Amino acid sequence: MEPQLITVPPFVAFTLAILLLFVGKNLTTRSELLRRYSIPEPVIGGFVCAATVAILYYGFGRQVEFELQVRDILLLYFFAGIGLKSDIKSLLNGGKPLFILLGLASGFIIVQNAMAMGVAGAFGLDPKAGLMSGSISLTGGVGTTIAWAPRFVSELGIANAMELGIASNTMGLIAACVIGGPIARYLIQRHNIEPSDDHELDIGVSHGDGEQGQLSYYGFLWAWLWLNITLMLGYGLNEALEEAGVNLPTFVSCLMAGIVISNVARALKKAPGRWQAQGQMGLALISDVCLGMFLTMALMGLKLWELEGLLGYISVAVGLQITLSILFTILLVYRFMGRNYDAVVISAGFGGITLGSTATAIVNMTAVARQYGASHQAFIIVPLVCGFFIDIVNAIVIGFFVGL
Repeated sequence: MEPQLITVPPFVAFTLAILLLFVGKNLTTRSELLRRYSIPEPVIGGFVCAATVAILYYGFGRQVEFELQVRDILLLYFFAGIGLKSDIKSLLNGGKPLFILLGLASGFIIVQNAMAMGVAGAFGLDPKAGLMSGSISLTGGVGTTIAWAPRFVSELGIANAMELGIASNTMGLIAACVIGGPIARYLIQRHNIEPSDDHELDIGVSHGDGEQGQLSYYGFLWAWLWLNITLMLGYGLNEALEEAGVNLPTFVSCLMAGIVISNVARALKKAPGRWQAQGQMGLALISDVCLGMFLTMALMGLKLWELEGLLGYISVAVGLQITLSILFTILLVYRFMGRNYDAVVISAGFGGITLGSTATAIVNMTAVARQYGASHQAFIIVPLVCGFFIDIVNAIVIGFFVGL
C-alpha cells in the first residue's frame, strides 16, 4: 500500500525550519558535549525532523514532503555575506593554500572513485556502478547525481543508478555533518594547536558571546541593503558568464560579486565609518541565520526510507568512504595545509568537500570557529574550492573512470 502523501507548503516549511533551528541552538546551549565536539546546531534540529518524518513513514503510512524553494535563496545570501567580508590581501595571501587544497581534493577524488569501483566489484555489481557511490554523489552532490544517472542507465545498463546515488548522498551528507567538529578537536589536542585569539568571526558569534553584541536597526538594514545589491550583481554576473559559455553555481557568482564590491569599496575608501562596524555585525548575523536555515531545511528534506533495499551495500561503500575521508584529512590535509589553526579549520570542512556539500563544509567550520576562534583564510579558500574548482576536476575525473 502506497503511503499517503502530505505536502507541506513553502511558508509552513520555512516556519518549521525556524523552530527546528531554535531546537538545535537550545540543545547546543544546554549540552557541553555538543559544544565540545563542535556539532553544528542546524544538524541537531534537522535530524530531529528527518527522524520524525521517517517514523511517520514507517509507523503511520504518511510520507511528508516539504516544499523548500526558499532554501536556495538563503544559500545565496550566505555566500554574498562571505564575499562582502573578504579582503583582497587575504585572498592573495591565500593563493598558494587554495591550490594546495585543490590538489588534495583532486587526489582524493581519484582514490575515492577507485575505492568505490572496488567495493562495487566485491559485491558482484558492475564496478562502474560504484561511481554512483563515489565522487558523483559524495563530492558532486545531488545535482551531479541527477545529471549522471540517466547516462548510467542508458549507456551502461545500470538500472538503479539514481537510487544508488541518492542513497549514497544521503548517508554521506549525514556523516559530513558530524565528523568535522571531532576531527578539529582531535587535531587541536593531538598537536597542541593554539586556538585563534581572533573573535571577529566570519559567520555568527562565539559561544561565549551569546546575544551580548549590540546591533542597531541601521546596522542590520545597512547589511541587508548591501546583501541585496550583491545578489543583484551576482545574478547579472552569472548570466554574463553563461552567455560566455561558463556555467557556475549561482552562489559562486554571488561570492565573487561580494568580493568585488567589498574590495572596490576598500580601495576607494568609501566604507562609511559610522556604520562599518555595525554593518559587519549585521553581515555576520544574517549569514549565520541563512546558513543555519539552509542546512536545517536540507536535512528536513532527507528521505531516509530511500536507503531501504540498498542498506547493506551502501553502508559498506559509504562507511569506507567516510573512513577514507577521515584518515586523508588527519594524515594529509592537516599536514599540507600548514599544521596550524587555519589547517585545523580547513580540515573540519574537508568532509563537506568529499562527502557532503559546500554548505556542510562551511557549517562545520563555523561550529569550530565559534568554539576556538576565527579563521578568515579557511572561509575564503574552502568555498572557492568546493563551489567552483572541484566541480570542474570532478567532471573530468568521472569522465575518465566512465570511459575505462
